[in-house]
Amino acid sequence: MPNAIGIDVGGTKVLGGVVTDSGEILATARRDTPREGGRALTEAIANVATELSQKYPVESIGVSAAGFISSDRQTMLATPNISNWNGVNLVNELTEILHKKIVLENDANAAAWGEFKFGAGRGRNDLMMLTLGTGVGGGLILDGAVFRGAFGIGAELGHMRLIPDGQLCGCGIRGCLEQYASGSALMRHAREAIDASPFLARNLLERGDGTIEGLKGQHITDAARDGDPVAIAAFNTMANYLGAGIASLCAVIDPSCIVLGGGVIDAGELFLAPTREAALRLIPFSSKHPYPEIVPAELGNNAGLVGVADLSRI
Repeated sequence: MPNAIGIDVGGTKVLGGVVTDSGEILATARRDTPREGGRALTEAIANVATELSQKYPVESIGVSAAGFISSDRQTMLATPNISNWNGVNLVNELTEILHKKIVLENDANAAAWGEFKFGAGRGRNDLMMLTLGTGVGGGLILDGAVFRGAFGIGAELGHMRLIPDGQLCGCGIRGCLEQYASGSALMRHAREAIDASPFLARNLLERGDGTIEGLKGQHITDAARDGDPVAIAAFNTMANYLGAGIASLCAVIDPSCIVLGGGVIDAGELFLAPTREAALRLIPFSSKHPYPEIVPAELGNNAGLVGVADLSRI
């Protein structure tokens, strides 16, 4: 199959790559995301695609971005991190400039497809992916196809309500999974663990500037690896919430494989093991049937780029 271009649009950068049909990235190009968004962003995407297509011949271009996309996969309906892009028919605009087949996809769906085809889920027929970053991105592959739902917003797994009347989410609802199982949530769990055990927290705080405000996610990960009890407590709290969310999703979807991505996964088995334990404890009838594998993502930050390039061939 011919090479394709995948372009991942974020709040700070537009990153593109030429991708083979085996998932190999042959070349990359990037531009800063224009602050004004809108037409300037469309042109930045087109510039990345043009630069790459001058190096390798391609027949299709896939673009992934965070936000809600119309059910016909033509128009950006809501983009939380990008200005003046809501209502933009990106497929039409890019087709007029590039004269290539253009495919638009949600970034979490693209990442899930990348892992399904070339990463942790290859060889399977289904996959559920949760990307644990500032929020929780969700992607779902069923019977070898991306599940988008009736209106194009299916698999927003991070906005499943976990705790009634819980933490207020950016979506306007209280108690969403991402308020308890994201990188941002890990910081809150760490602050709560520090408040509960200030004496034990001294070593953890010293990894930053000595204050809670100076503490970063990497500090918590490094401390947990070194056996710090407060950092481990924060990860365990998050793992329990994530396991509960996974168990509820399994009752509906029953996937064979759950892929976890995002920076939190750098903690490895310190986080994965308690997440598996919590999920298995809560999955209905788990002793009566095989339970899903819960594994770390393999493609890292390239999953969306690789995935959307491959989706553009379909």
